[in-house]
Amino acid sequence: MQAKKRYFILSAVSCLALLFYFGGLQFRAAKSHSRREGHSGRNGLHHPSPDHFWPRFPDALRPFVPWDQLENEDSNVHISHRQKRDANSSIYKGKKCRMESCFDFTLCKKNGFKVYVYPQQKGEKIAESYQNILAAIEGSRFYTSDPSQACLFVLSLDTLDRDQLSPQYVHNLRSKVQSLHLWNNGRNHLIFNLYSGTWPDYTEDVGFDIGQAMLAKASISTENFRPNFDVSIPLFSKDHPRTGGERGFLKFNTIPPLRKYMLVFKGKRYLTGIGSDTRNALYHVHNGEDVLLLTTCKHGKDWQKHKDSRCDRDNTEYEKYDYREMLHNATFCLVPRGRRLGSFRFLEALQAACVPVMLSNGWELPFSEVINWNQAAVIGDERLLLQIPSTIRSIHQDKILALRQQTQFLWEAYFSSVEKIVLTTLEIIQDRIFKHISRNSLIWNKHPGGLFVLPQYSSYLGDFPYYYANLGVKPPSKFTAVIHAVTPLVSQSQPVLKLLVAAAKSQYCAQIIVLWNCDKPLPAKHRWPATAVPVIVIEGESKVMSSRFLPYDNIITDAVLSLDEDTVLSTTEVDFAFTVWQSFPERIVGYPARSHFWDNSKERWGYTSKWTNDYSMVLTGAAIYHKYYHYLYTHYLPASLKNMVDQLANCEDILMNFLVSAVTKLPPIKVTQKKQYKETMMGQTSRASRWADPDHFAQRQSCMNTFASWFGYMPLMHSQMRLDPVLFKDQVSILRKKYRDIERL
Repeated sequence: MQAKKRYFILSAVSCLALLFYFGGLQFRAAKSHSRREGHSGRNGLHHPSPDHFWPRFPDALRPFVPWDQLENEDSNVHISHRQKRDANSSIYKGKKCRMESCFDFTLCKKNGFKVYVYPQQKGEKIAESYQNILAAIEGSRFYTSDPSQACLFVLSLDTLDRDQLSPQYVHNLRSKVQSLHLWNNGRNHLIFNLYSGTWPDYTEDVGFDIGQAMLAKASISTENFRPNFDVSIPLFSKDHPRTGGERGFLKFNTIPPLRKYMLVFKGKRYLTGIGSDTRNALYHVHNGEDVLLLTTCKHGKDWQKHKDSRCDRDNTEYEKYDYREMLHNATFCLVPRGRRLGSFRFLEALQAACVPVMLSNGWELPFSEVINWNQAAVIGDERLLLQIPSTIRSIHQDKILALRQQTQFLWEAYFSSVEKIVLTTLEIIQDRIFKHISRNSLIWNKHPGGLFVLPQYSSYLGDFPYYYANLGVKPPSKFTAVIHAVTPLVSQSQPVLKLLVAAAKSQYCAQIIVLWNCDKPLPAKHRWPATAVPVIVIEGESKVMSSRFLPYDNIITDAVLSLDEDTVLSTTEVDFAFTVWQSFPERIVGYPARSHFWDNSKERWGYTSKWTNDYSMVLTGAAIYHKYYHYLYTHYLPASLKNMVDQLANCEDILMNFLVSAVTKLPPIKVTQKKQYKETMMGQTSRASRWADPDHFAQRQSCMNTFASWFGYMPLMHSQMRLDPVLFKDQVSILRKKYRDIERL
């Protein structure tokens, strides 16, 4: 008995010794490894993760291996274990990065939010999609060509497609990035990526160590997404428009909200590998009537090798239906995961006003930091596929219409072009940096959206015309008249003085600003007529056309009455126009109207001043609008367009109409003027007037097309609505009419 006991004790001691020996080796190896890696820490310091000290478990216990030691399960024998380990570690090295820990805010506080794009290196290939991204940055108000002024840096090396099997794959990216003298371990860098990993496992590895760089990445998982650091972007095709983009399709089919099909999908069915489980199960829900979930096995070179018993039947059913017809006639569109979490179906559904039904567990939805997707999509669960039809059938028609309307807003505000996707990404990052003026959820999720509501203007929603109704704020009760003067004051009977007096007599006028853009010196104070309201004369420093739209601090009211010096308006007309504007504070409201048209013979946009029932512009020579548009004109529009206006001394009114229509997605509003207005305006045209210049009209034609090219589409919208004082909110007898002077003349 004693011998057995001694034997048992000896065996136990031996086992403990062996365990300590091998465990100690692993522990020492881990410590040695951590010391070797220590040089990569900032300032020579290294803060090893506790996970580095865990030994690797045998295969039977692989589910318990820490996330940063998981091996790639790729069966590709050409990749060594070391390569697999390095590839996986490159995803997670900056796993804990946040703006507070991996971003240098001092660069932004010094010079503002400026973005630098590295110069393109000779011989480097860049795909069209990445060229569009870089062009969007370089054409934005954030761009700087001086790296010393930059707050954010973007590579010129194409990082969009990191699938090694893709022809767009850029080789040796790791060494190329590390050689950049501004790289600084990725700090304050932004990397765009659409495709990562490759067949058969499709990991989220981008193939090089991104260091402390932020990722603007498509198909990113919630597991790997670093909140308040990365930006989830949508997967978009190489044909996605660079600027502008088509409007959504809701206008073609609004009521009733229910369409021909309840739920549709048409796409590939993966027979093996990642993404196969979800799509292979769709046939269980397909009913061939109002739920059409069509898949095909017919893709890839060797699909027949993996062909199953359902393939022929599925392929036949797949060919029966046209995808676009289904898309535009469906209430809900299924967006299941593919090989990667994201799918082209997502943007296609948004544009088509087909409510996306997300079926991609773990996908961090695009711009999730600012967009409330519950207002525009149904978030499904791949494990509950069979419950989806009954779930969407239970959604009330009112809710469906609201969901569809929100898809249109989000599509047009953030997704319809590469430029909007890029600008949304940059604006999100800017909001993180300047938190004290960042946009709230209401701004991002309600028209006109975050790209047109600049927080640098104001942090109070009531200062923007779009939110009066939401906040219960009444439109302003006073306006500031801004008169643009370009000719010298030589006579007391000049139109500018009569106009000044007429505007000053308005019960709604708070003050008058005369912008003196004339080459002659300012007239003496006694030359200006005495008025009951203050008259401020500002001498333009540059004396260019765009200066009339500068956001002057002297403008104390939200409403601006913009006037040309030779405009003929009575006090009654001013009062009526302002009353109308109070009901439409986000639009331009005024008198002289113009229109645009498409000239088929010249294949370009045309401009017409003919007096017709149709109009799409109200000129700013006699118009009222919100003063925020001065700020947008100055800070949102590119210098190239404003320089063109200033060089021509023309088209500034057209450009303002383009801007306001692009923001509101609505036409301006024309109010009815005196009957003699047309004759008066035509009669006052003199040879000295710019309107008499034969080149003036040709220039305006050219401006139309230049502006449309920059916006990427034609934002102007036609209207035939005219508001007349006889009918507008004036239900009293003729003797008590408020605007009898307009009716009588």
